[in-house]
Amino acid sequence: MRLTILSDIHGNPWALDAVLDDVQTQGGVDAYWVLGDLAAIGPDPVGVLERLSRLPNLYCVRGNTDRYVTSGERPEPTPDEVEADIRLLPKLVEVAESLAWTRGAIAATGWLDWLKALPLERRLTLPDGTRLLAVHAAPGTDDGTGLNPGLSEAERQAMLAGCDADLVCVGHFHWPVDERVGEVWLVNPGSVSNPFPPDLRASYALLESDATGTRLEHRRVDYDHQAVIDTARKVQHPAAEYIVEYMLGRHEVPWGRFSV
Repeated sequence: MRLTILSDIHGNPWALDAVLDDVQTQGGVDAYWVLGDLAAIGPDPVGVLERLSRLPNLYCVRGNTDRYVTSGERPEPTPDEVEADIRLLPKLVEVAESLAWTRGAIAATGWLDWLKALPLERRLTLPDGTRLLAVHAAPGTDDGTGLNPGLSEAERQAMLAGCDADLVCVGHFHWPVDERVGEVWLVNPGSVSNPFPPDLRASYALLESDATGTRLEHRRVDYDHQAVIDTARKVQHPAAEYIVEYMLGRHEVPWGRFSV
């Protein structure tokens, strides 16, 4: 059994196409497991959903931004936080406009119900008996800090306690991980669209399992970042400059407080 594990596509079909092409050059897979944050932030959310829906044996979970788009919920800053610190107002406005823009694009093309129906988690028992749990941020949640490397070992073990899985695959913090946390094998494939510097190539993972064991390979694939920049500006995306900053590698790793 071969699986592709990918996450955090964020409305970037250029990066997704590069990953899907690379999967085929590696011999293809039996199924695609996608760990959420599919549409919001990038300039072509519908293009991403169309491509994903055509994949055979697709298994998706929702990310926090998928929930924001479909539910109307919003991340920080809250109105109360803005009232306490007016300097946060531009961020609140940009986030609200960006998510509203994405919701409008998805609703207008009939994808809102599909996105809203994504489950919080999915499970699979691999051929060697490994119990796999796929979720966006951490077991039981699609939001918060996630299981990012800035947390202590004890904090991450506490978040994984009781997950009833041997292998937990997460996204959310956009950083490739392949390590043991207590008794759990923790994997993050990195972000397809918005990895942190220095390597800005699309990031994903291949998982291969048979009766003898399960093996993981992280992969990186280059793509046309300028096309994303040009499109974000052409469609007058409300967060165009935020997107540009990601494409140029100007976002630093925000360990400790994470909500992208």
